[in-house]
Amino acid sequence: MRLTSHQEPTHLRELSTKGTTRRLWAAALTAGVLAAGLLSGPTASARPVPEPSPTTMSIKSPPGGANVRVLIFYGSAAAGDESPVVNAGIETIERIGLTGPANQRFKIEATDDASVFTNEKKLGRFNSVVFLTGGGDVLDPDEEAGLEAYMEAGGGFVGIHDAARAEPYSEWFTGLVGARPAANSPTSVQRATVEVGDRLHPATKDLPVQWKRPDQWLNWAKNPSGEVHTVARVRESTYQPGANGNGSDHPVSWCRDYDGGRSFYTGMGGTVSSYDETDFRAHLRGALLWTTRLVQADCKATITGNYKAERLTQPNQPGQSDQIGEPHGLVAAPDGRVLYIGRGGADGSQPVITDWNDPDVGKGKGQIHVYDPKTGKVTLAGELTVFGNKGGGDELTKVEEGLLGIELDPKFEQNGWVYLHYTPHSQINRDTHMAERRVSRFTLDLATDKLDLGSEKVLLKWPVQIHSCCHAGGGMTWDSKGNLYVATGDNNSSGFSGGYSGNNPQPNYKGVSFADARRTAGNTHNLNGKILRIHPEPDGTYTLPEGNLFTGKETAEGGGKTRGEIYAMGVRNPARIFVDKSTDILYAGWVGPDAGQPSPIWGPAKYDTFAVITKASNRGWPYCMGNKQPYRDRNLPDPSQPLGWYDCDHPKNESPNNDGLVNLPPVTGNNVWYSPQGGGPDYPRDANGVPSYKQEEATYRLPWLKGGGQAAMNGPVYRYDAANANATKWPAYWDGKWFIGDFYDADQPRNAVLMDPATQGDGGLPVHSESLKKIVPIGNDGIKNLMDWKFGPDGSLYVLDYGRGFFTSDSKSALWRVTYTGGGPTPAADQLARRTE
Repeated sequence: MRLTSHQEPTHLRELSTKGTTRRLWAAALTAGVLAAGLLSGPTASARPVPEPSPTTMSIKSPPGGANVRVLIFYGSAAAGDESPVVNAGIETIERIGLTGPANQRFKIEATDDASVFTNEKKLGRFNSVVFLTGGGDVLDPDEEAGLEAYMEAGGGFVGIHDAARAEPYSEWFTGLVGARPAANSPTSVQRATVEVGDRLHPATKDLPVQWKRPDQWLNWAKNPSGEVHTVARVRESTYQPGANGNGSDHPVSWCRDYDGGRSFYTGMGGTVSSYDETDFRAHLRGALLWTTRLVQADCKATITGNYKAERLTQPNQPGQSDQIGEPHGLVAAPDGRVLYIGRGGADGSQPVITDWNDPDVGKGKGQIHVYDPKTGKVTLAGELTVFGNKGGGDELTKVEEGLLGIELDPKFEQNGWVYLHYTPHSQINRDTHMAERRVSRFTLDLATDKLDLGSEKVLLKWPVQIHSCCHAGGGMTWDSKGNLYVATGDNNSSGFSGGYSGNNPQPNYKGVSFADARRTAGNTHNLNGKILRIHPEPDGTYTLPEGNLFTGKETAEGGGKTRGEIYAMGVRNPARIFVDKSTDILYAGWVGPDAGQPSPIWGPAKYDTFAVITKASNRGWPYCMGNKQPYRDRNLPDPSQPLGWYDCDHPKNESPNNDGLVNLPPVTGNNVWYSPQGGGPDYPRDANGVPSYKQEEATYRLPWLKGGGQAAMNGPVYRYDAANANATKWPAYWDGKWFIGDFYDADQPRNAVLMDPATQGDGGLPVHSESLKKIVPIGNDGIKNLMDWKFGPDGSLYVLDYGRGFFTSDSKSALWRVTYTGGGPTPAADQLARRTE
């Protein structure tokens, strides 16, 4: 019997001797067998799962009506007084129903008599049922069958905290609540941070993104992510989850359309004080509004079965590139066509020339293909003769030059202009091992999908050394003002600094350093290792927009030491960049060096990096990485000897290979960095701010990602378009989320993250992350080697899989499309309990 300290309304009590007697029987079982841990799931010694009894109940579909009612069931298998949490929960839900907008109010009834679930007339009056139960077998087979019939008719269900321990032998009830608590979940009340990832669901839209609160946090015997729609997760690094924690993906509240009805469960609410929290009451209110059919909500967006990944291109015919070249980038046209490029590595049957004495050294074909979704056909639009086909080998043999980037003019539908970022073979110098990188504009015949190679207008060109591989960059993107961003790599070998800072000034080829990124990325007068921003003009020239890092006319240190095209410096290999045109914020990712371990002498291990770049800035390489973690300087006459640590706030370029400013802009910390050891490694710092770089002292601030073999592949920020009539567009849940991934698909990231606008520009960490690996599928038969990914105008995600080799295309090289198949929000508009104005 529920005990309260005040006179309760008569409609709150529905007691039954029958129900109490049945639960006394169940209490014995709970005290014995279930106490041994069966609440976390049946074992071989558990009672067989009972089949629900056949029921003749005929509940109207959907149950309840405009006079919205909520049934609170608080029955328990255990004898004795109910938990004080029950009283607090009932009183809070009653208060929720009596307050708020008039069209969202409802009445409640509370009972511990499970026979209500066999009374079709009474049960059919309720729009939603709330389980405030404890653990154990609280329903007999007839009663469970009645609850099942209620859900099949379109009913609503809300489970709170210990409701996940109820009906432990029922597979159907497990599906209803979504997950079962693991044995030995922590029992103490702990303060933790809840990451509220769903910013649209009525249960979470008004909550803080990082919600700090005390509760009793349950671990799950089986993580429900992907089978339910998770609206909030608890961050395990903020409390002690015990030995059975779920790790970086620890769902705490979720929902799903289940068996004809709507189910919402929260693992919160395990304490009386929870119900005094304004935010927790708002959480429950939103859950009740959806399950009672007062509002619609999308509880399908992160259920992985609601996405379909399909390969769009077939393997090339033998010896041809009729479908795809060596995949290196894609862009979607406004009419839905997808243009994608091949860098320059040839089919395996083609010759690879590495001898610099041969005029054809490294000669390859940079290919542009067009996929037309209306016909499903691919057209080879054109081929550029590029320097980019020297095959594999060490960094003094292979190259990563070639056709590196593609973008379409903002008025592409009218003018057919295509911008290509590439290294023409005709401009290489075989004597000095120097080449020209350029950004050119070409015209595509919109009727035939053929590129007019004679239409080239060279906008921008600059020298690159090609004696040593790698890190060519290549990505391009537009902002809303018609400015074109161009990502360039530092073009330096990592083999002469032990994989740490690329700052060895010593090796050079005919006077040009190829292992000192201070000559390139850290140089204010060099366009390599940068993200450039220019404004293309109709005549094929460009102007410089205001707000770049330099004007090119600075007088400091004698003048003539800056380039006005530079928007961001200190990036190593930014292959993929993206501007969210709704905010004009730049998102970028780049590959780090090769050191597998941090070094107290030289600095951090290799970090691959992602950054939200809100303004022109210095991102650190080769002086600092991650969240402003410095490297050690080195210089002539003995680059093997460490000098002082770089000052990230006042970096200086004192390389003999520098022809730019010595005094550089301060370094801005980056948002995401990861190493083989884990995501976001950080270390204790001394009085000068220098980290210890002792691996045993590391703290991993981003535990949801890890590297090893790693190659950052930045993705888009999704923007939902309600006017888009395509039924397979990704849902609004993903709006504003940033997609970050890696070329590889093991422990490396393939995640959607949510940033805090207040901190993202200064290196603030993501406030929420969730894996995309079951939606953008990994594995040898999936998208194993992610090379590029962008959303098309249809709201589908288009993805390039590089293939399974290097410097070539193979049978797995392909263009894919990932579409959403889950349908719209529920309940259907014509099944809402009340008319919406």
